[in-house]
Order: sequence, then structure tokens, then C-alpha cells
Amino acid sequence: MAALASELHPQAPAAQPGLQTPAAAGAALRTFFRIAQAWGLSNEEQQRLLGCGRTTFYDWKAGRIKSGLDAATLERLSHVFGIYAGLQILLPIPERADAWIKKANSAPLFGGASALARMLGGQVSDLFVVRQYLDAQRGGWA
Repeated sequence: MAALASELHPQAPAAQPGLQTPAAAGAALRTFFRIAQAWGLSNEEQQRLLGCGRTTFYDWKAGRIKSGLDAATLERLSHVFGIYAGLQILLPIPERADAWIKKANSAPLFGGASALARMLGGQVSDLFVVRQYLDAQRGGWA
């Protein structure tokens, strides 16, 4: 039996680093803070997008990351990264891409407000709908 097992699985794959490690959390948060800087977001806006408390936010911003990120924070980061990437594709001039989130938008989804105003609604779904809108604009999945 052991011989059959070793033929079917000669070597177990090496363990992949998990997304729940402090190192992975640090990398994701550093990326978020770079995007937030490019977008000119205030600390309060950044905290709202991350959906975390004040103390946690300032710990993360200072690089004090003691554990991995929870699923809700990872989902929020995923949407922010997707929004950023979508804008870079749609508006290849970085300054225009970065400014777009703060401009008034006539699309029904935004009701004349900016994408950032929608994103700051506080729910993960607010980030999701902005990402979905951008994906649809570039011909991706809606």
C-alpha cells in the first residue's frame, strides 16, 4: 500500500505561504497604502475602505502587523486592488486614472457623486459595485 501511495504522490508539494501570515498581510497593506497615496486619500478614508478600527489602522500604517488579515479585510483589499488595476487599464495615464475616483460621475450607479463617495459607503458591497462597474466598462465580467 505504501508503494502505491508513493507512486501516486511521489513527493508532497511544498507548503505554500498562506495569505493569513503577517508577512502576506504586510505586503497587501503596503500595496493598499501606496494606492491610497496615489489617490490622495485621507487617513479617515483609508480606514473606512479597510473597515477597521482606528488603533488597528494606525498599527497597520506603522507596519505593526501581528497576524494575518481576516476574510473581510482581504475581500476589501481585493476590490480596491481590482479597482486600481481596472483604472490603469481604462485610463493609461496614471494621473487621470488616480483622479477618476474623486470626480463626479453621471453613471446611474453613482448618481452624480464620485466613485470614492460610493466606495466610502462602508460596506464591502460598495467596493464590489465600483469594481464591477469598471470591469464592465473594460469589457470584462459584469
